[in-house]
Amino acid sequence: MRMSPHAPDGQVDLDSVDLFDPFLHSEGHPHAVWRALRAQAPVHRQQLPDGRQFWSVTRYADACRVLRDHEDFTSERGTLLSALDVGDPAGGKMMAASDPPHHTMLRESLNRVLSARAVNARRNTLLGPVDRLVEPLLTGEPTDLAVLAADFPMDFIGTFMGLPESDWPRLTKLTTMAVAPHDPAFQEGSAPLTLVTAHHELFEYFSEQLAARDGTPTDDLIGHLMRTRIDGKPLDHESIVYNCYSLILGANVTTPHTVTGLVQALMDHPDAYHAVVADPSLAAGCVEEGLRWTSPASHFMRYATQDVRLSGRTVKAGSALAVWLGSANRDEDVFADPYTFDVKRRPNRHIAFGFGPHYCVGAALARLSLRMLLERVCALVERIEPAGEVRHLASNFVAGITSMPVRGVPRDGAHPTRLS
Repeated sequence: MRMSPHAPDGQVDLDSVDLFDPFLHSEGHPHAVWRALRAQAPVHRQQLPDGRQFWSVTRYADACRVLRDHEDFTSERGTLLSALDVGDPAGGKMMAASDPPHHTMLRESLNRVLSARAVNARRNTLLGPVDRLVEPLLTGEPTDLAVLAADFPMDFIGTFMGLPESDWPRLTKLTTMAVAPHDPAFQEGSAPLTLVTAHHELFEYFSEQLAARDGTPTDDLIGHLMRTRIDGKPLDHESIVYNCYSLILGANVTTPHTVTGLVQALMDHPDAYHAVVADPSLAAGCVEEGLRWTSPASHFMRYATQDVRLSGRTVKAGSALAVWLGSANRDEDVFADPYTFDVKRRPNRHIAFGFGPHYCVGAALARLSLRMLLERVCALVERIEPAGEVRHLASNFVAGITSMPVRGVPRDGAHPTRLS
């Protein structure tokens, strides 16, 4: 996704805004659209050619209200625009598509293995993936960072979930197919067929993984879901499969694009990179600014359960609302100089991981892996230079990059030894 807040002709026609179009997000200037909407129509209704409608929520305060208030805005009818008005079979079963109290109980269970403390205890699991991503940057030869980053989260979520390493490449592609079925780099047939293929293969895969355990929980995330009890009852087969799908999707389709977006920002702002190199204590703040800057999950959808007022507009019960996180994270009323990449930004109350009950359960894992990666790069790489054309992902859900050739310039004597 291009980060410019300005349209090429300097104007945004709100009557022709189409945030549903995946190619606006890869070839257009969505940040220019969001900036205009925040100023002129912060709660904006769009109707698709087939008659379906949704409201775009673009200001920070409204975004937080919608994401926080599960009583007025439900997740159980679907949370992505790809499911607009078609329903979600995972509603009430998958954590991401359920409301409290079921959501709360399932989240509390997963928090026990994905909390900051639990993730830090497994820090060594991340060392290999970090080094495998950094190593090509030390050769001095061009390498496609987007390809390297795509494999990065699968390297550790696959281990956490106990999945065979031979399956990881296909799972990585399937998860991107599920969120970007219109992107030519990931299509297998038409866009609808690509989406159906991805869902079918992923659900079938996790169903087989669960069946292979034959009722005996393993010491991994799938085994943890098998041991989970909600109101004293175990999760059924379907619920475990849905939540496995959600966990792998959440890891695979956001973390890689934070990596590429952060590196792009640091190439565009070399002073920021030099600041982190000179003061490693800035790494955590740099990661937070990278998350705000990239906002890899572009939107989350909710449905109004009753008539509500937002920024002077009445949203009728049953209406869909798309909360645009990338827009909220550039809100001028919340972030000073929002289009400036600032590793020292304080405070930085971004909502890249969502807000409220559905705040990303994998946030601690994402933060730790990104910080370890940044620290490793800063220690070993003098600078990173662009080495070719950047291609952006065609998706209205993920703000991503599909190709990003770069060349690393290693520091004298740098080599990819393990972190201690």
